[in-house]
Amino acid sequence: MTEPVPPALKRFIWDIQSMVELADDPREILMIGADLMGRLVATDDWLPGVFATAGDAPFRQYQLYADGMERFTVVATVLSGGADLPLCQEPFWEICGVLRGTLQRQRFALPDGAAPEPRAPVKALAAGAVETFSPKGGDGLKIANASEAEVAIAIQVYGGEIGGLARRAITADGGADAFTSLYANPPEAPAYDILTIQTQIVD
Repeated sequence: MTEPVPPALKRFIWDIQSMVELADDPREILMIGADLMGRLVATDDWLPGVFATAGDAPFRQYQLYADGMERFTVVATVLSGGADLPLCQEPFWEICGVLRGTLQRQRFALPDGAAPEPRAPVKALAAGAVETFSPKGGDGLKIANASEAEVAIAIQVYGGEIGGLARRAITADGGADAFTSLYANPPEAPAYDILTIQTQIVD
């Protein structure tokens, strides 16, 4: 990466890394992490443009930070107008902040061989909003762009390396398939890592 890490993202990564190292349980991670995410998505001018486009695809996911121990990963998910992500069984905790646009999120139970069952109503999250997800009982999460015309961008922290992981994806009628998150980072814009964020942080 030729450009320096945006200061807001650098501070966020340092804080998330410290939290993951020190927190006693996932509930603490989600509570503190939601506050940190809220500060990050309070402004939307820090995300480099290379990570902010879906191009001609319904969605693209970019890895913003790769933790060397795979304890967490930071991802920018960009959804074109009207696009959604497959409904997948989620293996990790997740913290999601809406950077731009409006997202719809809904949790589902995923019974074998049957249609997904909503656990809660659809939530519409505008820019600046934050929501967390804790995996229980094999539940899944549906994420969609609420707008048919405008791009939506979510910043997500997963409690593990989501890239390349084949997850169980469920269709509306209960059919099962596999979905693998593939990062869209171009060669000139790899994920940041510990070496690229070691410069001094100035408060």
